[in-house]
Amino acid sequence: MHLKDFGYLSVTTYNYTSTPLIVFLLTGVPGLEDFQIWISIPFSFMYLLAVIGNGLVMAVVAWDRSLHEPMYFFLAMLALNDVLLCTVTVPKMLLIFWQGPSPSTFHACLTQMFFVHALFISESAVLLAMAFDRYVAICAPLHYANLFTGSLISKVVLALMVRSVAIVTPGVLLILRLHFCRSNIIHHTYCENMGIAKLACNSFALNSIYGLTAALLTTGLDFVLISVSYWVILRTVFRLPSKEARTKAFGTCGAHVSVILIFYTLAFFSFFTHRFGNHVPRHTLILLANLYLLVPPTMNPIVYGIKTKQIRMKLLELCTYSK
Repeated sequence: MHLKDFGYLSVTTYNYTSTPLIVFLLTGVPGLEDFQIWISIPFSFMYLLAVIGNGLVMAVVAWDRSLHEPMYFFLAMLALNDVLLCTVTVPKMLLIFWQGPSPSTFHACLTQMFFVHALFISESAVLLAMAFDRYVAICAPLHYANLFTGSLISKVVLALMVRSVAIVTPGVLLILRLHFCRSNIIHHTYCENMGIAKLACNSFALNSIYGLTAALLTTGLDFVLISVSYWVILRTVFRLPSKEARTKAFGTCGAHVSVILIFYTLAFFSFFTHRFGNHVPRHTLILLANLYLLVPPTMNPIVYGIKTKQIRMKLLELCTYSK
């Protein structure tokens, strides 16, 4: 299927204060159109694994009352966020891989952009909340029960939602101020901020500045705070007199550290490659942009299932019970 087959998807403009484009055309991975059907196989498998794995984690936490603790509630929140994050992008991406370029209305594109960025920011915030949970549990255990109450967790959930909406909404409004009179073709598998902004015929510098600032003040700051938390945790763990206590502390943090490394390594690599990798092939950039949204949701339940004894045991019990 060729782009000329979508000739009816023309750019609709009126004057300089025109209504935005009626339809965008998502083309998939540029330069790899002939291989997209094969690329869809591992992506389909990863998506299926992410949905099933995270669904099982949520089911285990909800089913077993012994896991109704802050650490596992945060884990269930992470699992829910992971399912939503990959579901916002992967079905549309697979449709493009299977059927070729896919149209997306302006409002549908903005909606997808909103949820992609909002869910990514909330994922980072959940990881920060989990780091703080481990910090208090290890560095101030006597205050843990009094601090991490049901009321606090509810406030944390509300704060995560408010922060994501507050950060992403201005980005959407900045898109609405743009005027589109050029191509309506987006060489990507999903709608994201700069992919849309670069189609504008007026300056999108403000969009770029806001996107960079928002990323640094949310995901970047979250990573700094998580790093500081774990630096303090490590100092505390190494001062524990008992080897058994140190092993137990490392065990409770090991899964979380693995998840953090997977998430932020892919996110920062993709972010800086997009910003400064002028000589990186476009298809590599697009594949990275898809992988950093799909790999963490796929790997998180596997990591927690392997490294967290309680989750591993409860998963086995749930599978046995279902039989």
